[in-house]
Amino acid sequence: MSETNPYLAVQQQVLAAALPNVAFDGWSEKLLQQAIAASGVDENIAVLAFPKGVGGLIRQFSADGDARMMAALPEGDSLKIRERITEAVWTRLCVDGEQKEASRRAAGWLALPGRQKLGAKLLFESAHQMWRWAGDTATDYNYYSKRVILSGVIASTRLAWFDDDSEGEAKTRAFLERRIENVMQFEKLKAKTKSWSQKRHGDKAPFEGVLSSLAKMRYRSSE
Repeated sequence: MSETNPYLAVQQQVLAAALPNVAFDGWSEKLLQQAIAASGVDENIAVLAFPKGVGGLIRQFSADGDARMMAALPEGDSLKIRERITEAVWTRLCVDGEQKEASRRAAGWLALPGRQKLGAKLLFESAHQMWRWAGDTATDYNYYSKRVILSGVIASTRLAWFDDDSEGEAKTRAFLERRIENVMQFEKLKAKTKSWSQKRHGDKAPFEGVLSSLAKMRYRSSE
């Protein structure tokens, strides 16, 4: 059992029972109940493990993908930051390769009204792990802005990946590299703007407070 999540083992057990049927049945309460029965988990324990129903099952699916991504990523810091972030996003897609249809259906489920907050939170959590692996230690407004921006990259790249039938999914890789390039250009512009603002206003540049508030609002809306 996990020290932080006493129901982790149960959630993983139910998820394992659900995945073979997701491609056919989709993410639904019916799927969850069938998976609970197939896994042999006590129904009362299952209620505690999945208080929000199938949304909790999708959350575990996302967490499992993040864990497999972290296990697959190489150690060391020889790569440049751009290469590390690209590698992290690409690895996240690769570990989901065997569950591509389940990923597609999860994205569809999360896109419906009332579920976008959960979807945004799961993307933010994935982006957070990627940035930490890449060596990011930011705690100021950059902490939020970097993760919100990367969340958008992950989401758009995943959509491209769903429809990619090219050899080695080369189209998705090219799309990802273009998106990362866009992000790097934005970061350069932001750095220049910060430098200019600090020269005029000192260390407490007003734009930092604005960006910090916007990023925090964006993240909190996903809670």
